[in-house]
Amino acid sequence: MIYGLGMLESGITFDYGQLVLDCEFARMIKHTVEGIPVNDETLAVDAVKETGPGGDYLMNPHTFKWMRSQSKPEIIDRKMRGAWEKAGATTAYERAMIKVRTIIENHQPTPLPHDVLATIRSIVSDTEKEMGITNGDNR
Repeated sequence: MIYGLGMLESGITFDYGQLVLDCEFARMIKHTVEGIPVNDETLAVDAVKETGPGGDYLMNPHTFKWMRSQSKPEIIDRKMRGAWEKAGATTAYERAMIKVRTIIENHQPTPLPHDVLATIRSIVSDTEKEMGITNGDNR
């Protein structure tokens, strides 16, 4: 269980940028705990034989095929310093806030199915009756 995404200061403060960062970390943790497939293809047995001792594994087509399958960060930037500086030298938090703004400006939630919405409305209505709240009377 991962708890407290986006929370700061012992949960007193919530930060959308921190939420986006924490979600990325949670995705990485989930990927790790799901396990790593171990077979001839993922172990690169043929690529190791083909490339041989002292060979350039980074240029092997197998490496290019599999290198992104292990980690797909959206916010974490693993560029070399020069490339990172050329790209604007933004911090992880700054990149997270760009994603936050994009989500806030563009996200269109999928509407709840009618049966789910009816169940929620029924729960709220029953609770309001139990509490003696009617037609917006929020005492």
